[in-house]
Amino acid sequence: MNQGDELNVAEANAINEQEMMQYIADKTKASQANIALVLKHEQAYINKVHENAKGNDVDIDGDDLADYILSRKDVKLDELTVESILDAEMDYLMDKGHAGYVD
Repeated sequence: MNQGDELNVAEANAINEQEMMQYIADKTKASQANIALVLKHEQAYINKVHENAKGNDVDIDGDDLADYILSRKDVKLDELTVESILDAEMDYLMDKGHAGYVD
């Protein structure tokens, strides 16, 4: 495999954020702005958890994540909308083979 092939493989494995946003919007009927806001706070939460884990595996509790997002001052969404966005994102990531649940 040459370097160009490696880039194509990496691109194929990368998450298509625009496609994911559209998938979430179709499933939840939430606006692109609200989806982006929830995903931004989700990423901040995940980054914080990883920092505190100091290289160890982390387990992210969906309820804790939703509570964190809902506690942000700029989030004016109800809990059901936030959870629907997060669930749709997970469905998309699982469909694409990027994520899964741990028992």
